[in-house]
Formats: sequence, C-alpha cells, structure tokens
Amino acid sequence: MKQKSSPVCHAARFMLGAVSMAALLMAAPVRAQEPVQPIAGPKVTSPAKVELGKKLWFDPRLSRSGFISCNSCHNLSMGGSDNLKTSIGDKWQKGPINSPTVLNSSLNLAQFWDGRAKDLKEQAGGPIANPGEMAFTHGLAVDMLRSIPQYVAEFKKVFGHDKLTIDEVTAAIAAFEETLVTPNARFDKWLKGDKKAINAQELRGYQLFKSSGCVACHNGPNLGGNSFQKMGLVEPYKTDNPAEGRSAVTGNDAERFNFKVPTLRNVELTYPYFHDGAADTLSQAVDTMGRLQLGKKFTGQENADIVAFLKTLTGDQPKIAMPILPPSSDKTKRPQPFE
Repeated sequence: MKQKSSPVCHAARFMLGAVSMAALLMAAPVRAQEPVQPIAGPKVTSPAKVELGKKLWFDPRLSRSGFISCNSCHNLSMGGSDNLKTSIGDKWQKGPINSPTVLNSSLNLAQFWDGRAKDLKEQAGGPIANPGEMAFTHGLAVDMLRSIPQYVAEFKKVFGHDKLTIDEVTAAIAAFEETLVTPNARFDKWLKGDKKAINAQELRGYQLFKSSGCVACHNGPNLGGNSFQKMGLVEPYKTDNPAEGRSAVTGNDAERFNFKVPTLRNVELTYPYFHDGAADTLSQAVDTMGRLQLGKKFTGQENADIVAFLKTLTGDQPKIAMPILPPSSDKTKRPQPFE
C-alpha cells in the first residue's frame, strides 16, 4: 500500500532543495565573475572516427622517413608538445618555430602561431606535406593508407564510402584532437567553488595575474588562444627567429610580429616558451611578459606567486591507450629514411 508523505517529509525535501539551490547560487558567481572559465570534458560523438584518428596520429608511415608521426612534435606524454625550442623535421632539419601544445587546441580561434589554418582539420594536413616536417605529399600518404587493407576497411566503416582521400584523413585526425582536452585543473575546481583547491600563494598569484593586466590576453576557458597580439608592446622583442607572425598570412605589415596568444593551460608542461622557445622556464617567461607586454618588472616574490598560480592550470591529461597500427601489406611502399 502506497504511503502518504508526512508534512515533515515535505519540509525535509523543501529544505534539501533549498540547500542545493543555495549551493548552486553560491558557486555560480565564482565562475561568472572571473575572466577565466573552467574547461569541460570531451564529448565524443563518433568513437570509431576518434579511434581511426588516434591510429593516424601515432602512425609514422604518414611521413617520408617512416619515422615522424604527429606525436613526434606534439607528444601526449609531454603536455602535447616536444619541449624543444623548435621541432626536428625530416633529415634532422631544424624547425622554424616552437611547437605549440595540441592539448585544448580545439578551443583556439585558429591553428598555428600565425593562424593560417582555420581549424584542426585544415591544420592536420599541413605537417604531412611540409618538406621541413613530415616531408611527404598528400597523394603519397593516401596511397600508403590505401595499400593497407585494415585501414581501407576502417575508413569505409567510419565514412561510409571507399574514397579515402586526404579530406577523410584530416577529418579523422581532427576528431581525435578534439578529445584532447584537460578538465579538472585545481584552478577549475576553485572556479567552481572549492576554496581549498588552491593555496594562499596561488591565489595571490592569480590576483596579481588579473590586476597586472595579464587577463587582457590570457582569458576564457583556454586562458589564451582566442586573439592575435603583438609580441613586444612596451619594449621590442629581440630574437633571431625569422617568423613574421600574422603578417605572413594577411600581407598586412601592421600585423608583423602579431602571434596567436598561446594557451596557459598545462603551461608547466609545455616549456620552452614563446614562438621562438627562448624562455626555458616559467619564471623567465613571466619576467619577459611583464617587461615587454605590461611595462612591469615583477619582484622575485611576485614572479614566484604568478608561477605558483600558473601551475594550478595543469588538468587531467588524456588517458591514451596506445593503438596497434595496421601492418603494411606487400604493396605498401617502404620508407627511405636515409635518402
């Protein structure tokens, strides 16, 4: 027999509901009033496409040498970067620019330091055909994949046709990259209302980060990646790196030395810093940015406080089960790494 709820039960439910609503209302303003927002976890709509993209991401056969994969320069064990000033390309060529992290790159307004690729799909095809990077061609990469029966079957399963063009290749890689987000950083937990998630020094660093004007460029969920800014606003930035920045894409000389603002997510893991990799440590990077961008010389304590805050931005790293790549067939052209 169904029992009627007592007035006490109704009151209890009301009180619980009120407490829950109060908790939400108390937490919400913390998130809303800050110039930084928490990162949400990945949403996977096509697991098969993501799995195919993961295989392509780790497959060095997409390079001329059969040795360089996407993961070579964007190592997912090293914060999605390679921790080198500039990456090493085909035949040990020195890369022209620092390799930006791939983590949370789906949140960027564009890809590459100069923003020449509008999205991850367009970016994914660049390194494959770049003679200084993977040094292949799109045609040769597609021929290699078509020569491997397991890849042919997987592409057909994911895309529903037998075309297998570079368009499908880059779409699959982009789908995998979109899953490489890093939620649950300690700072995100603080943003959501957990006051114990960061300590007093880290909070001082964040307050200084805001009051000094860092948030003018490093804001939003990715703390960057959403604008292009000139490197060296107050003082000129001196470097022997030839990169011109945004002007190389637009042809507008006024945008010379304008680069996409890098994300500060997981920044503790993605050294060295800047487009030329000139800053080896976070402390050096904070000092340089203070002087050149803000016209401010941070004290040793201020620098340490900001660095402490930046280290709270390391989120959950993607948990990647290494894929077993499909074996080459007798028809697959073998790489020639030393020619």
